[in-house]
Amino acid sequence: MRNEIQRSECANNLNRKDAKILPSAQKLFQSYELLVAYRYFSQMKKAIHTTKAPAAIGPYSQAILVNGFLYTAGQVALIPETGELDMAIIDLETTRVMENLKAILTEAEMDFTNVIKTSIFLSSMDLFAAVNAIYGSYFPEGSILPARETVAVAGLPKGVNVEISMVAFKA
Repeated sequence: MRNEIQRSECANNLNRKDAKILPSAQKLFQSYELLVAYRYFSQMKKAIHTTKAPAAIGPYSQAILVNGFLYTAGQVALIPETGELDMAIIDLETTRVMENLKAILTEAEMDFTNVIKTSIFLSSMDLFAAVNAIYGSYFPEGSILPARETVAVAGLPKGVNVEISMVAFKA
């Protein structure tokens, strides 16, 4: 707290018109502030990775944890052990997606009660009821359900029928 007050006082002095600080000292102070901010924010951002969910198939992380918020990448029905798709029927496809998300939540020491927002992408709205039933079964009875949107899209990666991403929070 004391360092914050000192930095605040220094910043106030830098902003005062009557402050007499050499331009090189002002640049040094600004560089220091940037370094402190960079170190602070880089320590707060953590990539979450588990072998119990499919490896990323592009330049992204399975999930990122920042200040207690977990942002998952969209998950499809890839089987983590084989990398093959589990698309026999929509119920199994949705179950595989939810199990992949469960593995990521678990790796971040969270569960479905921590989820605050989901995005569901479907290849057709005709799949909504089946996906909704499986999706809903993963949230404990009586828990606060997350906000959500469900949309049908023209295409999904690897030709899947469902992709789900989540935002979770744990204080």
